[in-house]
Amino acid sequence: MAEELKRRGHRPLLLISQKKVDADASAKYGELEFETVPAIAKPPTLSPRMLPFLWRLWQTIGQSKRLLKLREADAVIGMGGFTSLPPVYAGKKLGLVTAMHDSNALPGKSNRLGSKWCSKVLLGLEAARSYFPGSVVEVTGTPVRTEFSNLPSKDEARAKFGLEAGKPVVLSFGGSQGAKHVNTLVVEVSRELGEEIQWLQIAGRSDEDRVKELVGERAGHAVVGFCDDMPSAYAASDLVISRSGGASLTELAYLGLPAILVPYPHAVDDHQTVNAQCFEDSKAAILAQESDLDGAKLAKLVGELLGAPEMLVAMSEAMRALAVDDSAAQICEVLVGK
Repeated sequence: MAEELKRRGHRPLLLISQKKVDADASAKYGELEFETVPAIAKPPTLSPRMLPFLWRLWQTIGQSKRLLKLREADAVIGMGGFTSLPPVYAGKKLGLVTAMHDSNALPGKSNRLGSKWCSKVLLGLEAARSYFPGSVVEVTGTPVRTEFSNLPSKDEARAKFGLEAGKPVVLSFGGSQGAKHVNTLVVEVSRELGEEIQWLQIAGRSDEDRVKELVGERAGHAVVGFCDDMPSAYAASDLVISRSGGASLTELAYLGLPAILVPYPHAVDDHQTVNAQCFEDSKAAILAQESDLDGAKLAKLVGELLGAPEMLVAMSEAMRALAVDDSAAQICEVLVGK
């Protein structure tokens, strides 16, 4: 979105949390401007931590107002989470155009709360519309980074990760919260299915060493802790095993990559299962709960899919049907017009 706004001649400022994952994600976008604001997670309503939370929230609203005034901002959009609330509320109080975007089929509580201060609510999936009965709602899809519009060739991408050109590749990743159990299952499946199937496993920094030790010197199984070149990772792949967060699903849909979706079991309100169910209902993916999976079941799923090229093609087409290719442009037009 920021890239699209900048292309149109605007001066976007991205407010991110102080978490390392945000610093890592923003490091490669040196042409964009970032500021940090405190990440504020709401405790249970009756918790004694509510008073400190409200105090920090009020402080962050004040910081956000100062940033917006200094920037001479015209519009504010929150992309989800309680970190978004103070800037959106500050924007509302300053009389700016305000919007909230949610990429999930089951919107987060912070977005449902923040929608009350917004001119419009923008959604990634139609399934979320019913959660905002009193708001002006538009389904714009969820933007993907411009780097995904120009992928390297499959052979070039595979060579980058030390994989062969002629054998299928399964990409697995767990998202920002990781997936230790799924990582272990993937290693078991790679052994069971043999060396005719290759693996690109993004294990997460905290689990990288353990997974590499499990894999050992096995050929055709690349393990990385953090991947800052997801376009190449996707380009190398025929099938994906992943969590079902909104951003990951948007990328899979945009690229038409069939997937086995294993929702993060501790996600708030189990929203990743709701996301995955939408994609399974559309025949774009297979939903597999982590609690139901073992190595043999996952191996069977992977083997059946890779052994049925026509099914992969149908899933790929269903994935593409869920994509909104001009989502960033649609959102920009809501915020600032043409």
